[in-house]
Order: sequence, then C-alpha cells, then structure tokens
Amino acid sequence: MAIRAAEKPLIGFIGQGYVGKNYADDFEARGHAVVRYALEEPYRANKEKIADCDIVFIAVPTPTTPEGFDDSIVREALGLVGPGKVAVIKSTIVPGTTKKLQESYPDRIILFSPEFLSEATATEDAAHPFVNIIGIPTDDEQHREAAGRVRALLPPAPFSEVMTSTEAELTKYAHNASGYVQIVFFNIMYDLAQSLGADWAPVEAAIRADPYVCNRYAKPLHKSGRGAGGHCFIKDFAALRAAYAKEAGDPLGLAVFAALEKKNAALLTASGKSTDLLAAVYGK
Repeated sequence: MAIRAAEKPLIGFIGQGYVGKNYADDFEARGHAVVRYALEEPYRANKEKIADCDIVFIAVPTPTTPEGFDDSIVREALGLVGPGKVAVIKSTIVPGTTKKLQESYPDRIILFSPEFLSEATATEDAAHPFVNIIGIPTDDEQHREAAGRVRALLPPAPFSEVMTSTEAELTKYAHNASGYVQIVFFNIMYDLAQSLGADWAPVEAAIRADPYVCNRYAKPLHKSGRGAGGHCFIKDFAALRAAYAKEAGDPLGLAVFAALEKKNAALLTASGKSTDLLAAVYGK
C-alpha cells in the first residue's frame, strides 16, 4: 500500500504507557490523524488498524530480567506494522538491536528515535523536546528519506540529528546511565557529609549554582527514598552492563558497573525504594 502524502500521513502508536500516550496526545494536539493500539481498553480494538498507518511509533516495555534483556514485545509490535510502512522504535533497546530487527523485517523500514521524557513532565517534554534523534540501521536513500519524513513530523528541537541506529541507541543509554551514575555519586557524597557531621543542604545549593556540574540529581533523598529507582534506571543500567560485558569486556570497566549497581541496590533496599523493580531485574 502506498504511503499517503507526506503532509497527511496516518500515524500509529503501539503502547499507551506514559511515553506512547504523551507522544500520541502531542501528535493529535498538532492536528495529526492518530491510531492508538495497546492491550488496555479502549485501544485493544485498533490492533488491525495499525497495518494501515503510514508511520508507527512503538513505545512498549523492554524489560531486563535475571535472564537478560528482553526485546520480544518490540518484535511483536513490529509484526503489526504494514509492509512498506515506517516503524519508529521509541522503546529503549541495547545498541545494535535496530540493525538486527531490520534484518528480521526487511519488508518495512525500521528507525530508532530515543525518547527523553520524564514521567512528571512528560506532556511538556513531548511538546518541547531538547533533541530529536533519528537512527537509521542502513545508510541508504530509502532510510534517509524516511528519517527526514519522521523528523519533519516532530516538534522542533534545538538539536536535531540523523545518525546510525547504533549511535542513537548508545545516545539513549548514555543519557539514562549518566543520570544513574549522578544519583549514586551524590548519594556517596551525602554519606560522606553525614559521616563528617556536615549539613548537605548548603552543599547541594552550591552544586546547583555550579555551571560545570551536572546537578539535576544532586538531591540524594528523592521521591520515596535513596538511589536510582523507577522504571528505567535499574533495568537500563543492568542491560547496558551486560552489553558492555559482551562487546567491550574490559575488566576495569565491568568493575565500575558492578560497584555502582551494588551501591545502588544497597541504597534502594535500605530506604525501601523501588525494591519490586530491583527484584524484577536481579531476582530476589
């Protein structure tokens, strides 16, 4: 089936968690025709309609379990995209995955475009991205044309780039892992401050005023406790460590990963934060 005119494509969304929902809401708010499919009502009935969509954004879970990274739900979602259509993966996937998925589904165009939404500000983040990245698994005219078409549909961002899908996947993991490392490090500094009898509040205020320090996560006591919790940090850092072990395998680098994971698990467990998510990734 031919793709509709570039200015009026039918946009599909698979997955209506906070990522898929907020992106779909933003597209609708900007006047695009949208089809939403998810296992939850009222979207279950739209499953067969996804095949008619010209461009389909996939935002489904990619869990990390004690057995490893699991992209099976993404693969199932790709099977719903019509032949000749464009699939844009928003789910976080380990570097190299998009290339493998494109090989498995050669009759459709697969792109990877990482999302950078925070749950608390997802609506604002979707409407006003700080970056738009499109990753292509193959550098050919077909993929570059599709990437250009998708980028033109996104809200404008200060930085926009088309790169290889592996580079885009690395960018997403670098973003999430950076936040994870900051959280653990500032918790270590907080431990030291407590040991010295120092008040963390003025230290945090000074750090937040420092333009040379990444200070978004300078508050050790965050939400329900201490440590890097939530639905992304724990699973993504574990998946990144496994990918690093497989592809790079430097013992010193792996030791850094192991120490950070061990310290973070201790922080989460001691404060009772995200312990269910911790168990889902590492086992009890």
